[in-house]
Amino acid sequence: MTRTIVIGGGIAGLATAALLAREGHRVRVLEQHPQVGGRAGSLEIEGFRFDTGPSWYLMPRVFDHFFDLLGTSTEEQLDLRTLDPGYRVFGEPGDGPEQAMTIPRGRERVIEAFELREPGSGAALRRYLRSANRASEMAERYFLYNAFTRWGSLATPEVVRAAPRLLTLLGTSLAGFAARRFSDPLLRQVLGYPAVFLGTDPHRAPAMYHLMSALDLDEGVRYPMGGFHRVVERLEALARDAGAEIVTEARVTDILTRRAREGVSVSGVRWSDAAGAQHVEHANLVVSGADLHHTETVLLPAGARSYPEAWWERRESGPGAIVVLLGVEGELPQLEHHSLFFTRDWGANFRAIFGEDGHVPDPASIYVCRPSATDDSVAPAGHENLFVLIPVPADVAIGSGGADGSGDPRVERAADAAIRQIQEWAGIPDLRRRIVVRRTIGPADFASQYHSWRGGMLGPSHILRQSAMFRPQNASKRVAGLYYAGATTAPGVGVPMCLISAELVLKRIRQDHSAGPTAPRPAAASTEVRG
Repeated sequence: MTRTIVIGGGIAGLATAALLAREGHRVRVLEQHPQVGGRAGSLEIEGFRFDTGPSWYLMPRVFDHFFDLLGTSTEEQLDLRTLDPGYRVFGEPGDGPEQAMTIPRGRERVIEAFELREPGSGAALRRYLRSANRASEMAERYFLYNAFTRWGSLATPEVVRAAPRLLTLLGTSLAGFAARRFSDPLLRQVLGYPAVFLGTDPHRAPAMYHLMSALDLDEGVRYPMGGFHRVVERLEALARDAGAEIVTEARVTDILTRRAREGVSVSGVRWSDAAGAQHVEHANLVVSGADLHHTETVLLPAGARSYPEAWWERRESGPGAIVVLLGVEGELPQLEHHSLFFTRDWGANFRAIFGEDGHVPDPASIYVCRPSATDDSVAPAGHENLFVLIPVPADVAIGSGGADGSGDPRVERAADAAIRQIQEWAGIPDLRRRIVVRRTIGPADFASQYHSWRGGMLGPSHILRQSAMFRPQNASKRVAGLYYAGATTAPGVGVPMCLISAELVLKRIRQDHSAGPTAPRPAAASTEVRG
């Protein structure tokens, strides 16, 4: 039986552990924190239960396929609700057309909403979504699940026929692609904002990523009852059921290697427990679900690094984040489950985040999640739960957050500004005085808690040269038996991508060179191993 160690119990680590344990590996997960989940964390304060990370449930086919690989189904594991409306958009108040828009559930209703705002845009959106669906299908069939170990996997008639269209999409920005089809600034922002979920500026994201609009505008937005951490809980349970062992408060300090005639291979890890005692654990395979920068520049010895510090100096990070968790007394019907607040000068907003002279935008384009609109379990009766995300530069100097305004000054000033913005733009003048719980998280917290490169919330941005086959792949180039999973490696950021990254590790180990999702296999016969 192959002995495998997984570093990190985040989404990718748990997903990898579940797949490999079902494959027949003897798996041990080493998680540095007292609870699993990583950036998909959960925090309970005075009766409020906050998700501290992902909150958009998109790409349902990816979840369905992953659960199928484990011999179960999404329906068995999660209680999903499709949101109606999907979300609400608030533009910066000012002269001109109405600066708010609700995105309803269902393609035809979305098309109607676009048409009401900009005559003629309904037909344009119908064509846009047809293109987005084609791009999404191509991505799932040939790119997202592709380990790119055989270039022949792309030499299919369908890819060859689509090549001119794909090259056009890769050579055009998402912002430009939308601007050529829609005139209304708010509509352009609705179509461009998904780039932020990919960690980049819509003016630099390839138009190939317009496929994201097929997810929220066409397929709709779902929510797992109990909060997004419920996904983590089910992944943990499935990993344990498959036979994986999960050890918390286990901080990996070194990935161990050995040199032989055929090259360098992994031999295990060194880790410390909650009491500070050191342990050396040997393994045939090691999968790191930790931040790739931390894995490569800290955990590995210098001679074994595929991506040393000099490599990272030439790469671009996605945004950092200031997260504001608010418990609010009374109801907030002005906000939907998901709300987006877009500034008028979008270019300035993204230059502040991604430009050389990076600073916290003011005003900022922010995202607000109100899960209590759908789920009574996340807040005490008569109260609301708000998660506020402020994209900022990936810069640890912005500081850390804290409880009740005790975080670093730049973090708390941004939180204050976001609360004012929600009050004014959404028409909730008494929001501040109704806040009964306040907790902030800053870029320095991402760095200290998750070893995030530069304190970013997502990892390397999805500009063209950091996407698909150009992104760091899922196996070390220099150490045999060392694999990578998670948002900082292929295929990219987001919970669905983390699930796919786990499958890519499985494909690498199986030496499966196919381009698309793998077919489920029966579970391996369990074998008890002691020692």
